[in-house]
Amino acid sequence: MRQKRELAEDVWYEVQTAVNIGEPLFPLWWAAVLLYRVLHEAKGRFKFEMRGLKIEGCALSFYIKPADGFELPKIMQWLKQTFSVRFNFRTGRKGHVWGDRYWSEILAGEPPPEAKEVDWEAVEAEAAKPIPAGMVYKLSWGSPRQAGLGSEAPFSPRFTFSSVFPPG
Repeated sequence: MRQKRELAEDVWYEVQTAVNIGEPLFPLWWAAVLLYRVLHEAKGRFKFEMRGLKIEGCALSFYIKPADGFELPKIMQWLKQTFSVRFNFRTGRKGHVWGDRYWSEILAGEPPPEAKEVDWEAVEAEAAKPIPAGMVYKLSWGSPRQAGLGSEAPFSPRFTFSSVFPPG
């Protein structure tokens, strides 16, 4: 049975979430742009402060202070679900994008000083970048032998270039 999430009013949370099985999605610049679009939309939909946003190869971490501390699960559900639906649509895949539940912890005070306020103008600028046709990668799953990697290659997803770009 999973542990109940600790929620409170007027607090900062440290939040971390990772991509399913550690797939390296965010080195794909268009996946990062898509994430910026979803973050920008979330900022208009929910009231929160965010600091220390860090997007790594297969993970996302930040500090967040929702206007209503009990809205953290709503914000995270919307953020992860919206990104997943849009990512899956663009890549033609189905299923989970994110791994297990996100991890969160209430901070005793403010986030560390190096965790700067998110520059929402920069996020908006990134979100406005067009994703041109032909810039979508499809994940091809299969055994290493099917992927032409030989029998001793470790099982891992391969990124193959696709010129098929779904509308939207």
